[in-house]
Amino acid sequence: MTSRGRVYANLATLANGLVGVGAVAYILAGNKLWAMLLIVAGLGFDGLDGLLSRRSGVPGGWFGRVADSVSDSVTFGVAPAVLVIVHTDHPLLWAPWGWATLSVGIALAILAVARLVYFTLRAHHLPYFLGAPTPQTALAVIAFVLFGDVPGFWGTDPLLVVVGTAVVAILMVVPVRFPKIRRGNRLRTAMTVTAVALVVAILPLQFRPSAGSPLYLLALAASLVGAAGIALYYLAGPWSLPAPATPAPPPGDVR
Repeated sequence: MTSRGRVYANLATLANGLVGVGAVAYILAGNKLWAMLLIVAGLGFDGLDGLLSRRSGVPGGWFGRVADSVSDSVTFGVAPAVLVIVHTDHPLLWAPWGWATLSVGIALAILAVARLVYFTLRAHHLPYFLGAPTPQTALAVIAFVLFGDVPGFWGTDPLLVVVGTAVVAILMVVPVRFPKIRRGNRLRTAMTVTAVALVVAILPLQFRPSAGSPLYLLALAASLVGAAGIALYYLAGPWSLPAPATPAPPPGDVR
């Protein structure tokens, strides 16, 4: 692949941003399930973008990095923030939490943008992420919403959504190394299963199955698998990276 591969990579970046805009539109229209499905699809386009970029053989340019960060900001920052803020199901139960969901949602969006700006300007060349990546944050928010909002496997639980979102938002900007999920990484298979599990969970929920029905139980089981994979990344991800190399002492240094 040559410069044409770079064009394909930019198209994947554009698709990522467009599904993020679509996710926001679905949330505002009252369909969080389709919005969550689009956010997960954005994760696929984001991975495809990186794959095509590496295979193109053309060095990444400023435009590609900026476009990628803008698309990620929409799909993995703004869309999850709106997912937390807007509540069309059980609005009376969410009403007392309006200030909390608004504050946490705005903080999530701001920290996601700040994290992506730092990545674009200072950290894009590193072999790891400094702070949890925004796609992983978006997946975590989806898990919180599935269990605490729509469809509410654990019932309507504002505390879970608010506190969980606040925690993963802060983890985006902490100075902790997290792995990039590329070929050869020990967590690659687990993260692939996580994304697939969330798709399997969300698709049956589009039919609004009743609690206890086969489709509902399938969605619940897949959501648990997805949540376990997300937790695995946060807990084991930093430990899966090799320790930073210790620089050799300069010649003549006898200390």
